[in-house]
Amino acid sequence: MTTTLASSAGDVPPPRSASTIVAARANHVLKIDGYSSALEANCKLRSFPFSAGGHTWHINYCCTDYISFYLVLEDAVDEPVMGQVTFSLLDQDGNPVLSRTHTTRMFSFSLNSSFGFHKFIRREDLEQSEHLKDDCFAVSVHLVITKEAPSVKVPPSNLHSHYGDLLSSKQGADVEFMVRGEIFTAHRLVLAARSPVFKAELFGPLKEGTTTDAIQIDGMDAQVFQALLIFIYTDTLPKMDQEDEVAMAQHLLVASDMYGLQRLMLICEDRLCNHINADSVAIMLVLAENYHCMRLKEVCFEFLSSSTALVEFMESSDFLYFIRSCPTVLKDLIYNVAAHGK
Repeated sequence: MTTTLASSAGDVPPPRSASTIVAARANHVLKIDGYSSALEANCKLRSFPFSAGGHTWHINYCCTDYISFYLVLEDAVDEPVMGQVTFSLLDQDGNPVLSRTHTTRMFSFSLNSSFGFHKFIRREDLEQSEHLKDDCFAVSVHLVITKEAPSVKVPPSNLHSHYGDLLSSKQGADVEFMVRGEIFTAHRLVLAARSPVFKAELFGPLKEGTTTDAIQIDGMDAQVFQALLIFIYTDTLPKMDQEDEVAMAQHLLVASDMYGLQRLMLICEDRLCNHINADSVAIMLVLAENYHCMRLKEVCFEFLSSSTALVEFMESSDFLYFIRSCPTVLKDLIYNVAAHGK
């Protein structure tokens, strides 16, 4: 068995895919001369080694009921070599026979690993074809070696920072709000893009603030409205102490419901779920019921499933506030306590 190196290619321009690039391509023609002798010997043969992509390879050939070909990496490598190999039976003019062309999937080659086709072609099909002539036939081996595409480190989005700067700079602001005697300026388009309620108020049939007068916001503290604006512009909340954070989350839960800010509402609910105690459970239950916060309600019930916590809650002045504010929830609470007592 002899081999003829038809061509070998080193590095090629890197056509890109989603995650890899082609590092090298190589073609090798394997000529099996003396097919009958190899068949009679019923042995596995290997080609002479050849170089491709900076590595040394050889081809294993075996003939039983099927003709088999495998590409083998001879080098010890620090990292696996990613490659894909195509075996093509060649006609008498040296052109690939399309019906006898097979390509492997992408494999990771390491020392002495081999990939190819155990049933490349039936022995009888080869012998009856015109491609076996004078006890000789040839196969083209096309190897494509790939490597990881060079990654570009993309910085995290700073869109929120730019919008935060826009809010604080007041540049281009075209609407004012009066909250407890304090003036806040903002941008109509930003507010409308983030809140369906602001969109209706600022651009709907009953739009407000078309004059130079500030829009009056009732029932909300200035600090809460400021935090609301910061979230609208940056999708984040200002940092604050834990005690202030709980109170702010309660107020912002109400404000987020008022302005249709669903994500803010979920953030507030999540924060409140982490601060359930004997002093806060009553107000948390009221908020959960009034603003349909099912998870917050479940966490409150879980807290009150403890007999100690329940007794302490029922003996507190907050319990009366809870009954007056949400009498329907009391029935749910009783069922919950009974269920845990079983």
